[in-house]
Amino acid sequence: MGLNARILTRDGWAVSHAVVTVTDMTGQQVLRAGADADGVVRDTTPLAPGAYTVIVTAVGYAPTASSAIVTAGGTPSGGGRTEVGTVTLARLGGGAELPPPGPWTVDPAHSSVGAVAQHLGISSVHGRFREFTATIEIAPDEVAKSRVEAVISAASIDTGNATRDDHLRSPDFLDVERHPEITFHSTGLTPAAGTDRWIVHGELTMRGVVRPVDLDLAYLGTGADPWGGTRAAFRATTELRREDFAMNYNQVVRAGIAAIGTTLRVEIDVQAVQGDALPTA
Repeated sequence: MGLNARILTRDGWAVSHAVVTVTDMTGQQVLRAGADADGVVRDTTPLAPGAYTVIVTAVGYAPTASSAIVTAGGTPSGGGRTEVGTVTLARLGGGAELPPPGPWTVDPAHSSVGAVAQHLGISSVHGRFREFTATIEIAPDEVAKSRVEAVISAASIDTGNATRDDHLRSPDFLDVERHPEITFHSTGLTPAAGTDRWIVHGELTMRGVVRPVDLDLAYLGTGADPWGGTRAAFRATTELRREDFAMNYNQVVRAGIAAIGTTLRVEIDVQAVQGDALPTA
C-alpha cells in the first residue's frame, strides 16, 4: 500500500534530497515522503481509490507534476498503492547535470595539468605539472555556489627537457624559489552554450600575481571505479598571457618572431573521486 517512486537526475544520479507530495483532486495533501540515499521513495500510507496529483520537488531542480489513479482494487502490485516509477528531474539554471552534491577529491594519478606554448613561431612545446592537489565541492542548492580549489607545485614542471625545465623554474619564468606554488580558487560557476558546458570563474595566483581567469569546463560524466568508489570526469581549457604574470622573458630569433610565444594554452583533464579524501588502497 502507499507510494513507490525513484527520483533521478538526467544522467542517472539519485536525487537523495527529493520530496514527493501527493494531493487529491481538491488539492489537499494526503501523503508526503522524502527520498533515501538511492533516490527511492517508499511510503506505506494507504491511498483511497481516486485520482491524485504527484508532485516531485528538490532544491536546485525544476519540480514535476503528474497524475496517478488508484482503483478500488489498486494497481497490479496491490490495493491502495500507486507506482509512480522513475521520475527524472532537470537542474535549474540550464547547463548539464553535475555530479551529486558534496565533496570530490581530484586524483592526480589519473589527472593532468598541462600547458602548450608556441616555439619559434612554427611548432609547439607541451609541458605538464606533475605535482598538484585539488578539491571540488558541488553545492546542493545553487550550482553557482560550487567551488574548486587547486594547488600546483611550480617546480614540478616537466617539458621533457631538463635544461628547458630548469630555465622555466628560474626567475625568468616561474621563479619557483620565491613562488613555489601556483594556486586557483573559483569565485563562481555559470552555464555555457551547449548541454555539457560550464564556465568556472576564478582567481589564479602565479609568481605572486593574482589574475581573474575563466575556465571553459566540460563535464564528461561519471562511473564506478575498480576500487569501489565513484568518479567524475571533467576537461577544462583556458588561455593565459605570460606578461599578465610578470613573465616577460623572450628572445627574438628573427624579425617579429619570438623564441617562445606570449600566450599559453592550459589544458586540464580531471578525474575526481566522490568524498573528501582519496582511497588508500
